Amino acid sequence: MFKYLYFLIASCLYIVLFPYLLFKSKQAKYKVAIPAKFLLVDNPSFPENKIWFHSCSMGETRALKPIINLLNKDDIVLSVITNTGYEEGKKLVREVRYLPFEIFLPFWTSKQKALFVMEAELWYMLFLSAKANSAKTYLINARINDKSYKSYKRFSFLYKHIFANIDKIFAQSEVDKQRLEELGGKNIEVIGNIKLVNLPKVTKAYDKPAGILITAGSTHNGEEKLVLDSWNRTQGKLVVVPRHPERFDEVYYMIESKYKGSQTTFHRWSDQPNFESDIVLIDMMGELNNIYAISDVVVLGGGFIKTAGGHNPIEPAFFGCKLISGKVIFNQKSLFDSVENAYLVDNDKLKLYLDKIQELNNARLGKVGNIEPIIDEIKSITNNNYRQERKQG
Repeated sequence: MFKYLYFLIASCLYIVLFPYLLFKSKQAKYKVAIPAKFLLVDNPSFPENKIWFHSCSMGETRALKPIINLLNKDDIVLSVITNTGYEEGKKLVREVRYLPFEIFLPFWTSKQKALFVMEAELWYMLFLSAKANSAKTYLINARINDKSYKSYKRFSFLYKHIFANIDKIFAQSEVDKQRLEELGGKNIEVIGNIKLVNLPKVTKAYDKPAGILITAGSTHNGEEKLVLDSWNRTQGKLVVVPRHPERFDEVYYMIESKYKGSQTTFHRWSDQPNFESDIVLIDMMGELNNIYAISDVVVLGGGFIKTAGGHNPIEPAFFGCKLISGKVIFNQKSLFDSVENAYLVDNDKLKLYLDKIQELNNARLGKVGNIEPIIDEIKSITNNNYRQERKQG
């Protein structure tokens, strides 16, 4: 009875939203995604008998890479929600689709060996349709943060039905496990955060200079000026690492025009690979993690402008830096959720935070995930399917 009522509500919602969706589909950003998800345009069902992964956006899709790299990619299919997730997915596997709106899923879903869904993509029809087609169903990297927990509890009647169609859950922490069980989750194993499997590595060790070292990492046009206007020599040495190499000269001329003839010293790393000056421009690729490893503070670029959507906070957090970012982190939100003590600040407050460096806490990562239980589960599924095919043959 519940599934018919749910389908009716979803159908009514689709009818109400349809004019708006047609309008949005004319915008360049959505001209492929919306027709694919809400009209099934160029969005056929997957080939059958594969391992089906589903993620939402770029961060969740990227987190699947260590798992997919250990499998036969011809056996993998992937569905996503966002444009960035789709583009990231195309780098991993051949068969990538936008997940259709729920009313289409019973007709669109094909027979698969298993469905692995990332984090909080708790769509009722997704799991129900997969189970109806005899797939084993999993929720992986599952978490329920403090902010969302009350909302989940209010709709516990819905989640009870969703979790009834999930065979096993791999959770990030014991707290997440407890909350998932309260909502109806079963067969839950805690394996940590799989987004933290690929941790950064140092390729060359540098001696840390005396005093505070502040690194402005992966900066974009407009962010270098913000950092330079917010920084002064009393805060510590400043290292600037532009995101794009074609901007190295531009950023150096900016530094030169601001500080030439002053007491503030500066140089390019390509001229002197050391930290003797007050400001050092890193104008060579591949040095960012090496610099983070000896930094006290990281001002992470990409979050102080509207277009970039933030950059990966895992790297500076892994090295225990004090981490400051702007608030525009829509492309990296899931990764920021994995970091404790990251300071997200308004642009006009950056100077205030740099002035009180000593009061800031060092960033920390959550529990690093173990993907082996997921790999073992997939191997078990594929081996069982192989044995069944041999018997039938």
